[in-house]
Parts: sequence; C-alpha cells; structure tokens
Amino acid sequence: MSDDKALQRIYDMTFGYMYPFYVAKAERKGYSKRDVDKIIRWLTGYDQRQLMAQTRNEKTLENFFADAPAMNPNRSLITGVICGVRVEEVEEATMREIRYLDKLIDELTRGKKMESILRSG
Repeated sequence: MSDDKALQRIYDMTFGYMYPFYVAKAERKGYSKRDVDKIIRWLTGYDQRQLMAQTRNEKTLENFFADAPAMNPNRSLITGVICGVRVEEVEEATMREIRYLDKLIDELTRGKKMESILRSG
C-alpha cells in the first residue's frame, strides 16, 4: 500500500470510531472520559456539546480537525515521539494534528499532570 493510500485510510476513519479508543486507553490507566474530553477541547476548541456531537456523527478525522473551531496555537509546543515518529517532524498537517492528539492522550496515560499536558505552565 502506498503512503498516500495509508494516509487516506487513516483520514477516512471517523472521529466517532476513534473516540472510544482514546477513552478506553485513558480508563485502563485510571483516567476518565472527562480527562480525554478536556484534552480534545483544549486542542480543537470544540465545546463539550460540540465534541459529543462529533462522537455521534460520521465526520472523518480529516474533517474533524479541519472543522475544529479553534485549534490551540500552543499545540506547536507538543513534542516527542509517538508511534516511533517525532510529532514535531510530521510534515503533513492533518497527520500532525492526529499525532498531537495521540501524544496528548499518551502523556495523560503516562501520568503527566494536566497543566503540563495542556502546555499551560
């Protein structure tokens, strides 16, 4: 499979499909859906009502990020490795947004403090 086809398969996944995986990963480590929601709201600018609507629709990951009300400008402070790739070196914009979210959920499950995860000091 070409890289373009692999990327498109990821982009075509719905946020509603992926969301329960983020929550389950957090819950396995003793964190809550509320923690996951807080991270996603910080990253994307969706409010809680909008976020819950996104979990019920068929919007792709690509459109979930493209339609986000206000991507947090501090997301560029997210660095490190996720899935063997440095997030700050991901060139394709949509994939970088997906990796930012993956990295934030990973930081939560590794016990990092929420203030640090949300790059607030």
